Amino acid sequence: MAGSATNRRPEKDARKKEIIRSVRWRCHCTMILLTAALLSAGTGHAADTLEQLQQRFDHEHDGVRKAKQLRRLGRAEFDKEREAAKKGDFNTVGLEMEKYRDNVRGAFEALKQSHPDAEKHSSGYRELEIEVGEGIREVRDVILASPEQVRPPMQLVEDDLKKIDAELLRLLFPRRPGEQPLPPRAALDGNRPKPPEQTEQQT
Repeated sequence: MAGSATNRRPEKDARKKEIIRSVRWRCHCTMILLTAALLSAGTGHAADTLEQLQQRFDHEHDGVRKAKQLRRLGRAEFDKEREAAKKGDFNTVGLEMEKYRDNVRGAFEALKQSHPDAEKHSSGYRELEIEVGEGIREVRDVILASPEQVRPPMQLVEDDLKKIDAELLRLLFPRRPGEQPLPPRAALDGNRPKPPEQTEQQT
C-alpha cells in the first residue's frame, strides 16, 4: 500500500507540472494575440491612403474634428507634393497645394458655423492656426524650389493662407492691443482735462 501511494505521488506531481505548463502557454499565447491586436488597432489609421483621409475629411461636418483631421491629411498632401517635386512634376505640386488650401478653407468654414465664438470655444481654431502656419512655410518652400513660370499660382495660395491665418488670429484674440479701433477725436477731446482758468491780472 505504501509503495502504491509513493508511486502515485510522482504521477500527481508530473500531472500538476503539466497543467501549470499548459496554463502558462495559454497565457503566453493570449498575450501575444492581444499585443498583435493592439498594434494592429494602433497602426490601422497610419496605413490610410491620401484618398481615404480626404474622404473622411470631406464627410466630417463637425468643425473641431474637421480641423483636427486636417493635421494628418495635410501631412499626406505635403508628402505627395514633395514626391512630385523630386520628380519635377510641378503640375501635381501646384494641384496638391491648391487642394490643401481648399481643405483649410473647408475646415475654417466648418469651424465658424459650428463654433462662431473662437475666443470662448478655441478648440479647433488653435489647431487650425498652427496648421495654417505650417502650410504657409510649406508653400513658401515650394515657391523657392519651383521654376519661375509656375510660381504665380503658388503665390496666390500663399496669399490665401496668410489671409486665413490673419483672420484666425483676429477671431482668437479680438482684444489684442492695437486691434481696437480708436475712438473719435471728439470723444478724446471731451475726456481731456480742461486747463485751469486764468485769473485776472491785478492792476
